[in-house]
Amino acid sequence: MFPDETVSLTQTIQNVRDVGKIFTDFSKTFNVPASKVNNKIFKHYYNFNIQFGFDARVKKSAAIELNSIPFVKGKIKLEGVNLTNNKASSYKITFFGDIVTLKDSFGNDDLSSLTTLTTNNKNYNASDIAAALQLDPTTNDVIVPLITHSDLLTYDSSTGNHDLPGNLYYDTTSGHHHGVEFSELKYAIRIDTIMLAIQSKYGISFSNDFFVSTNLPYYNLFLWLHRKKGDVENLDDENSTIVNGFTSESTQDVGTLSRMISSSVLRISGESSKYTSFSLITETASSNSHKISIFKDGIEVFITPSISGNNTINQNNFTLAAGDYTIYIVSSLDIDFSKIQWSLGYREVGGAPQTKVRDTGLFSYTSLFTFDITQQIPEMKVIDFVTGVFKMFNLTAYLKRDETDITVQSLDQFYASGVSYDISKYVNTEQSTVNVALPYKEIDFQFEDTETILAKQHNQKFSKEWGKAEFTNNGEKLDGTAYDITIPFSKLKYERLVDSFTDLNTTIQYGYFVDDNQDPYFGKPLIFYPIRRVNLDPISFLNSPTVKTSIPSYNIPSNSLRRDAANLANINFFNETNEYTGSNIFTETLFEVYYKNYITSIFNPSNRLTKISANLPLRILLKYTLADRFIISGISYKINSIQTNLNTGKSQIELLNDI
Repeated sequence: MFPDETVSLTQTIQNVRDVGKIFTDFSKTFNVPASKVNNKIFKHYYNFNIQFGFDARVKKSAAIELNSIPFVKGKIKLEGVNLTNNKASSYKITFFGDIVTLKDSFGNDDLSSLTTLTTNNKNYNASDIAAALQLDPTTNDVIVPLITHSDLLTYDSSTGNHDLPGNLYYDTTSGHHHGVEFSELKYAIRIDTIMLAIQSKYGISFSNDFFVSTNLPYYNLFLWLHRKKGDVENLDDENSTIVNGFTSESTQDVGTLSRMISSSVLRISGESSKYTSFSLITETASSNSHKISIFKDGIEVFITPSISGNNTINQNNFTLAAGDYTIYIVSSLDIDFSKIQWSLGYREVGGAPQTKVRDTGLFSYTSLFTFDITQQIPEMKVIDFVTGVFKMFNLTAYLKRDETDITVQSLDQFYASGVSYDISKYVNTEQSTVNVALPYKEIDFQFEDTETILAKQHNQKFSKEWGKAEFTNNGEKLDGTAYDITIPFSKLKYERLVDSFTDLNTTIQYGYFVDDNQDPYFGKPLIFYPIRRVNLDPISFLNSPTVKTSIPSYNIPSNSLRRDAANLANINFFNETNEYTGSNIFTETLFEVYYKNYITSIFNPSNRLTKISANLPLRILLKYTLADRFIISGISYKINSIQTNLNTGKSQIELLNDI
């Protein structure tokens, strides 16, 4: 370091000026001298003639220490080199906190890149859809909810209207072919399963403070696997199946920097320029026509024309690069393969060539319509999905010192975990400021998509978006602007069916995912709670246009965790009338449980934003977290933000009085 170089870091978790922002952390740019040590670290970056030198395109792991004691971990990025008289004098680097780099890890990846989700693939046919419609969602990660993508469902037990399309009443009389068609339904996957796939792909680990199976308002949430409006479609309108006969490996191959992370997914981690060769070999004695398709991170990168017999794909067909690879067989005919084999050649600079071979042995392809989750999951960026879940529950993410897991907590959990430090004697009392804390007149909480038919009708009837909450602190006329917290998911209003013959409620509730013209709708990704109804009003299920069966148990979609008062959690921001019960008993809204404490405190008229400076000792600098309180002259404050000069220990601190 330069003796006079100032290194200051600003830390904040929940900033009163931007209450909807998550993944807040710090970054700072500073210079370090072009010393012998730093020249070695940065491999004389100014000299572009050096081969395999320092790669400034990639952030590198780093840590900051105070008096040789670890302070914070993160990444550094080399921004450039300053030269004096054509000689390097300093390197310009930026330090990033680990939470900032988390967003960089996700990049622009889509949810379809989460290849480990393929272990949950299902067949798409009448019998499998009927079975999944009856699965218990508390113990199964993939189920089918009663949500139709095109057809209106009704219930009419009268003898004269049995054949109405979509009538769910099951009549034992032959010749009445009505009900819900299996092709109207799609699978859904547990949100937590997606979160686990994200952690696996990016090599991160979230704590179980919030993401845990005992936290039912989170754990029981599912994502509807609706990638396009209307019917589910095959890949290129042909049946295809993922190749899943490889041996899963727990560690990366040292020689080729590759690993089978599951029985179907090959993870390539090395640099593409160092792969000397690769091939995918398929061997079969069958003459049946088929195609071989290769996907990288959920996107098809190569497919053969129609072939038969043995085949080899290599670097002449496409370029291998870091990512997750899966293989699909595409054919309308059954085929037995004697083996399907990956072969990879790799060489580090100055090292000997390494080769790794992996094969399935005998692999039998059966021509079935596979509901491949990576191909059917909604089009959504990984970062948008994670941000959406975090915003729903007002979650914070941060790294505790000396820990590798990213701690994820609700904001209330976060503040409850803090301790107090009396910093009265370290505060500079000569100058401080006390400002207005509240920059808004109201805060609006809403879902991005309320355009499905019943939600749209609700908006038109009540002049208010379905599920939306507007916090104005009891209608006070305040100065400032409105602040929007918008969740990037669809908010569906469900319908409990009434028997039009008896005018009595049935036990059936369903979702109708169409627009207000009753046309199939695409919309934003839909999240919901499935609730299993067992042995009550059976529904008529069409295996085909002329074959029906009775389904005694089924999963109804819901905005509330339960249909009774045993748990009042729901995923509305506003306490709407519940679609199933017709009551307002589900008071534990997203706002009430996860936002109210913080939002009402910043709207409190006695709240102030106090700015002070203090010279904090190492025993506090090395231990405090943003969940802690600072006590000054007997008054407790929350930390809004803190900027610390790591050379001097002097901190500029923004505090909110602890209401």
